[in-house]
Amino acid sequence: MSGPDRYDDTADDHERFEAELLAQDQDARSPSTADLDDETARQLVRELLDAGTVTPVVDQRLLVHEPSDTAFESMQQLAVFHTGWMAAHDAGEADE
Repeated sequence: MSGPDRYDDTADDHERFEAELLAQDQDARSPSTADLDDETARQLVRELLDAGTVTPVVDQRLLVHEPSDTAFESMQQLAVFHTGWMAAHDAGEADE
């Protein structure tokens, strides 16, 4: 395409717009861990301990996330991991 019409070609605009909307939808569904402060992390870990999802290993000062068998030294790390793990787990169930 040459001349002034090459700048007016909007054939692919709808595909770019649709891809952008899809990306925004995926971002909206993903949990944000950026706003997970210390108190929220502690509360989540307490709930996970009560539910038996997390097991403390007192002599090694670790918290073990039972469903994934992953150990953490930090409540914050555990809370962020569990939030992401749940999002991935929920997304996997939605795909089935």
